[in-house]
Amino acid sequence: MPLHFFKIKFVSMSHTLINLTLINNLMTDLSPSHKHSQPKNPLHGITLKAIVMHLVEHYGWQGLEQLIPINCFSHDPSIKSSLTFLRKTPWAREKVEALYVKSLRKTK
Repeated sequence: MPLHFFKIKFVSMSHTLINLTLINNLMTDLSPSHKHSQPKNPLHGITLKAIVMHLVEHYGWQGLEQLIPINCFSHDPSIKSSLTFLRKTPWAREKVEALYVKSLRKTK
């Protein structure tokens, strides 16, 4: 009986090892170094902070407020408060990202 117990234990462990190997391979495939490049996506690899800083440099806080009328650009604006708001508000983030892409096209 003990031998049979070890066989089952061994089979169970080998399945566990196989499952762990599959999970490891899957995680490796999904890691950032294995993502497909997006050469035509102007937002690829750009952080939200870099986008906001670019827009502030390009338009200024008053210009941003006129183009995208949201409180984080009009009432005591700062990079930190803008990032906090934009990360929590998808519709505002989309507008900011669209303005960033538009500003890139104008500079070319």
